[in-house]
Amino acid sequence: MVSNMRTNEAITRLDAAVSALGDVNVSAWSEETLKDQLGELSSVLCALDAVLSRVADEVRARGLRIEEPASA
Repeated sequence: MVSNMRTNEAITRLDAAVSALGDVNVSAWSEETLKDQLGELSSVLCALDAVLSRVADEVRARGLRIEEPASA
């Protein structure tokens, strides 16, 4: 069983990943930079999509819904 501390650490790490992604502004990249980084960016985005889908599917498999938080 995963401890509460380990669960909290995982959520903290997910929050950090969201923050890091929030700092990415592809529209500010030059065409050359985007073309140079496109392979790596695509790989990371596809891997991220796969992991997020897996986690979401595991939550849904337990009969729970994933909902957007109400805006403050």
